[in-house]
Amino acid sequence: MSRRQMHLAAHFPGVNNTTVWADPESRSQIEFSSFEHLARTAERGLFDFFFLAEGLRLREHKGRIHDLDVVGRPESITVLNALAAVTERLGLAATVNATFNEPYELARRFATLDHLSGGRAAWNVVTSSDAFTGENFRRGGYLDRAERYTRASEFLDTARELWDSWTADGIPRPFAHRGRHFDIAGEFTLPRSPQGHPVVIQAGDSDEGREFAASAADVIFTRQSSLEDGRAFYADVKRRLARYGRAPGDLKIMPGVGVVLGDTAAEAQERAAEIRRQQTSPQTALLTLEQIWGVDLSSYDPDGPLPDIDPVVDPALTQGRTRRGGTIAIAEKWRALSKEKGLSIRETVIEAGGRHFFTGTPEAVADQLDEHVQREAADGFILVPHLTPGGLDEFVDRVVPLLQERGAFRTEYRGTTLRSHLGLPAPVSKG
Repeated sequence: MSRRQMHLAAHFPGVNNTTVWADPESRSQIEFSSFEHLARTAERGLFDFFFLAEGLRLREHKGRIHDLDVVGRPESITVLNALAAVTERLGLAATVNATFNEPYELARRFATLDHLSGGRAAWNVVTSSDAFTGENFRRGGYLDRAERYTRASEFLDTARELWDSWTADGIPRPFAHRGRHFDIAGEFTLPRSPQGHPVVIQAGDSDEGREFAASAADVIFTRQSSLEDGRAFYADVKRRLARYGRAPGDLKIMPGVGVVLGDTAAEAQERAAEIRRQQTSPQTALLTLEQIWGVDLSSYDPDGPLPDIDPVVDPALTQGRTRRGGTIAIAEKWRALSKEKGLSIRETVIEAGGRHFFTGTPEAVADQLDEHVQREAADGFILVPHLTPGGLDEFVDRVVPLLQERGAFRTEYRGTTLRSHLGLPAPVSKG
């Protein structure tokens, strides 16, 4: 049996507490040199793509702008168009919201990026039912949660109709879409791009998100904390593909993970523990807990026990941040973890709320990554470094060569488009 090949991508951390801001190596999150450094490192490591998140409004907590958001949030596709000029093979993925955009305009922007980059564009489709964010947009501030994926599905279908409206030999044809959310007609301004359609990414672990990914996405960006969880998620999502006439290889499952290296296992574990402490300060621990409990917890000691009161659903406390699941369920899970291990508030947030780290020597980390792929817990990984922009350097220098030696990762790019890197079939034009 041939060895399963690993896919790798790089996520630019953006505005969150992933970045260890106190580290002297931490640089700007908005200057182009930071984006360029991380992208060039990812391409040197032969990664599939470089991935940017999105922020449509500065988040607020207790009526104040979230501290980390004051560094600013640039528009992703603009940044990627610039990166297309300083990279040659690396895929360029932007997160863009399907709730607060329109198909024609967004299809043009992604088709333009695909042309400028020679077929390396990708769109991470996200949705929002957040009225707070929606206040920034003319169409109004609210879309019922149940409508999010309905609109997103029709949005993506409409964009694909636009991309397909030119023939392969460059002849434009009129398009017309009449649907529940969109009623548009006209002519698209760009011929079919090098990939046909940009690669589509879906981020989310919910049941509706899994179904949307199975029906329409090429990559799913997910978050699992163990090999067992990864295998269960992988099997569930891959099983859904058949009902849409798709093969298992048509959708790549790529969890977002961190990597911490050391010359010894003990050194790596100590370094990982320190990074987690730096990522979750006492203030950050209380803020995280307040987002779940929905009440002011400033009187609580971060090094003391979890609150003995139940969460209150209070959307006004934190604005512009997505909650992962129901607050009651999360609180119960965290209380059980705290009781089982005797953890304080800060320790609980660190253990329960953090991204999964692969930790150890370069050899041990290569083993862990490879095991997840070979045992079908993932098709690859989106690495989220704790430093910007140099957080990938050590991984590319010390781990990638080991993956290549064992035949688990490419030694050169064999194609020019992102679809070729991911081994995805060319889209069939429905025009």
